[in-house]
Parts: sequence; structure tokens; C-alpha cells
Amino acid sequence: MEQNTSLSGASKQEELPNHLPVLILGILSIVTCCCYGIVGMVLGGIALFLASNSNNLYLANPEKYTAGSLKNLKTGKLCAIIGLALSALYFLYVIWYFLIVGASLSSMPWDQF
Repeated sequence: MEQNTSLSGASKQEELPNHLPVLILGILSIVTCCCYGIVGMVLGGIALFLASNSNNLYLANPEKYTAGSLKNLKTGKLCAIIGLALSALYFLYVIWYFLIVGASLSSMPWDQF
């Protein structure tokens, strides 16, 4: 009986808040980077913001949170960084493409007919 009371008095570890949304948003930022880059940048930015808040909570009290939720948080943050970089590159490519197409169409000779 005494062992049960001592075990119930022990503090339980809990999961980090927002560790699953960070992971989901990070993966979605990679998946949606081809949507002209805008959707991926927004999702990646939100994921990085949530990850920084949760990481600050972990750094304040590391023994309170589980290691599995920290791994999910780090993986989601890494996915968000990759998705943000890919989305930014694709967004710059789309801008460059429209500038080149616009410049080439403006020099076409259809005004002369």
C-alpha cells in the first residue's frame, strides 16, 4: 500500500504544448511549397512561431516534459525550416518567371499590325 501512495505522489511528465501542430504544419509547409510559395511560407512561419514558444517552455523546465514530444517539436521545426526555404525559393522563381514572360511579351510585335 505504501508503494502505491509513493508512486501516485510522483510528478508525471506531460507533453509539450503544440508539439503535434508544429509537426503537422512543418510537414504541410513542405507539401504546399509548390502553391506559388505563399502557402508554404505562411505555414512554415506559424510552425516556427509555435515551436519557439514551446521550446522556451521546455528550456524553463526540462524535466517536466517528455522526450518524445521534444523530438516531435524538433522534427516539426526542421520541417518548417525546410518548407520555408523551399517556399521562398519557389516564390522567387515565380516572380522571376513572370518578369521574364512579361518582358518578352512586351517586346512582341503585335502592336504593329
